[in-house]
Formats: sequence, structure tokens, C-alpha cells
Amino acid sequence: MVSYSLFKNTFLFSFILMAACGNSVSRAKPTEDSQKSQLNEIIIDTLPNQAVLSEFKTGAENFKNYAPLLKGKKVGIVTNQTGTVRINTTNESISIVDFLLSKNIALEKIYAPEHGFRGTADAGELVKDGKDTQTGLPIISLYGNNKKPKPEQLKDIDIMLFDLQDVGARFYTYISTLHYIIEACAENNIPLVVLDRPNPNGNIVDGPVLEKENTSFVGMHTIPVLHGMTIGEYAQMINGEKWTKNTNPCQLTVIPCSDYDKNMEYHLPVKPSPNLPNDQAINLYASLCFFEGTNVSVGRGTDKQFQIYGSPFLPKTGYHFTPKPNHGAKDPLYNGVECYGEDLSSINKVKGLELKWVIKAYKETADKSKFFIPFFTKLAGTSKLQQQIEAGITEKEIRKSWESDIAKFKTIRKKYLIYKE
Repeated sequence: MVSYSLFKNTFLFSFILMAACGNSVSRAKPTEDSQKSQLNEIIIDTLPNQAVLSEFKTGAENFKNYAPLLKGKKVGIVTNQTGTVRINTTNESISIVDFLLSKNIALEKIYAPEHGFRGTADAGELVKDGKDTQTGLPIISLYGNNKKPKPEQLKDIDIMLFDLQDVGARFYTYISTLHYIIEACAENNIPLVVLDRPNPNGNIVDGPVLEKENTSFVGMHTIPVLHGMTIGEYAQMINGEKWTKNTNPCQLTVIPCSDYDKNMEYHLPVKPSPNLPNDQAINLYASLCFFEGTNVSVGRGTDKQFQIYGSPFLPKTGYHFTPKPNHGAKDPLYNGVECYGEDLSSINKVKGLELKWVIKAYKETADKSKFFIPFFTKLAGTSKLQQQIEAGITEKEIRKSWESDIAKFKTIRKKYLIYKE
């Protein structure tokens, strides 16, 4: 199986998120000729006992495929710290913003999602408009009250690029930002180009399908919790199924990854957000995120975010931790209070949505009436899941209840797939 290593010497994209003083990465423009070489000259090292990866490129790295679309145009871009491009044979990476500027692309504005352009803001934290200190480009926040760019914020933009790394979960808000960008581009007759990136959770399709009455920014479409699509495929589905409020679809172009299929393991070179620090957290995110709708901590304020869970109301045995303010969690749940629960940081990779931990925690909590909060229904996309857990229905039986909805979704999904499964 083809693999990419995260934060190791075998790391194919040697680009690590830096958070000190609010600067995530060095964004100096390339000056050496070797740094400005064409992407088709990139050479990827051969890993021991694995295939040569020389042909793999993200959509952003397939510059020759979208460069003609940008020629002579004023360009806007939706991106953050995950939008990176390898620039030389040592796999050094720079921001897509710096890369495009080095190619003399006329970038006009940066549009930033939840967590901001640098990816350092807490979940749910207000991200303000501003200016990138290293390029001077204006930054428009697409989080808070301004989730969809206004016509005046799109003024003089001829074409929009979208380059964000998704993790394949319905409640991860980058796909909600994608929805509003598709909608705004359609309304303002601006072509949209999505630079595709692999889904680190591959082709996993699992979980309850959202009911329309539970639509929110953490769930905008009638899809399962895990959708098994890349963000480019997902863009095609939003547009093709006419999930936005527009009569006419967006002028959408997806720039695919090269030499990629969904059976490949893909380890992210950059943290997609402050509280998803590694592969284990990304793999467990969809399962443990349900705890965000309960009185249980998922490890915010520790170095094992989305790899542990616990609360003061669970049995005081075994694993325990005490959340404290840190990068990405300025005021974590149970700040300074000892929590008891379970450490999942070393378990084997899960291959679907796991409910066993939230069911176990509910059974063991001291006061069941205080376990769930209203946000749980938004995350689940249905009120049925809480009712099923409270009624003591087994995980196997709960899974059966969403099988038919998943089958219907897969029929729709199949129309928009780009890559081999």
C-alpha cells in the first residue's frame, strides 16, 4: 500500500505547522531558481519496500492544469495553512499563496475559513478580517457572521480558487465553507476552481444521515457523518445536486490529484486544525466528536486531542487527565479539573464510525440526565441517535437503522467520484 509519513524522516511533505507568535509557517517568497522549478520536475524519494511515488501530486501541485485558467485574471483564494505546494526535490513546501505569487498570478484576496488563514484560532473562535503581514494581501474571514462572501467582498475577483484539506467528516466545517463559496460564486458569476486533496479517511462511508430539520453549519447536507469523498468530489456533488439556493449551478472546475486512489493511506503533512494534531486524531475524530455534544471532554487542553475522552462524572479508575489552556484551546472544558476516561491514542486504526465509546460513557456517567446537551443532535444530524442510546439499543441495532439511508447516499455519491476505490 502506498503511504505518506507524518512528522517523520520519511515524511514526503516536509512542511510542519508552526504556531509561535501566531505565525504558522515561513512564507517568504522563493528567490532561488531551484525553488521556482516546474512541479513536473519534482522527484519523490522511494520509501523502503514501497512504490515509487514520483507521479503523485495534489491538485495544487498540478499547476500546468489550472495555470491557463488564471492567466490575465484577478484571483481570489480560499485557503489556510493546509494549502501547500512542494517546490523542489527535497520536498520542501510553501504556501499555495506564495507559490502562486512566485508564478506571477494576480492574487487579490485571501478568504479564510474556521481557524483562520494561519490555522491557529480555537474551534468556534471569531476570526476577524485583516491583512497578511508577509504578502500584504487582504484576508476576508469566512467564519462567524460572515460565512458567505458578500458581493462587495468579491468585487474585482475574476476567478476563485479553493484549496483546503478536508478530513471526510460532515461536521468538519471546511465543506460548509465550500457550500457557501459555491453559492456565492454562482450568484456573482465567478468561476470556481477546486484544487483537490486526498481524504485521509479514504472511502469510509458511515453514520446516520442528516435530516434537513437539523441543518446547521456543522451539517449542511443530507449525508452520513463520514462521506468518503475528496473535497473536489464533494464540490461536484454540492453543485450537481443543486444543494445551494441558486437556480443555476456554479461554473465549477476540479483539478484532480494525480496517481491517487482511495485505498492509499494518506497522512496529512500539516495539521488541518489546531486540535487534530496527528493521524490518530484524524482517524478517531468522527467517532469522538460526538462527545462535543455531551459533558465529556475529548482532550482539548491536552496533547492528545481527539485521542482521549473523560469527565469528572465517569468512574474514577484507570486513565485520567487534567485539561489546561494550550494552543487551540484557550479555555478548555474542565479547565484544571481532573477527568477520568479512556486513552485511545495507541489503538488500531478504526475503519468506520464507532459508537461504543459514547455508549459506554453514557452507561457509566454519574448523572445521565446531564450527559447530553442540545449540540449532540446537531452533530448527529438526527434526534434518533440520542434516543437510541438512552433507550439502551445496541450499536449493532443502531447501525441497522441507518443502512437504507446510507445506501441511498451511495447511489448519489457514485455519480461524482473521480478516483478508484
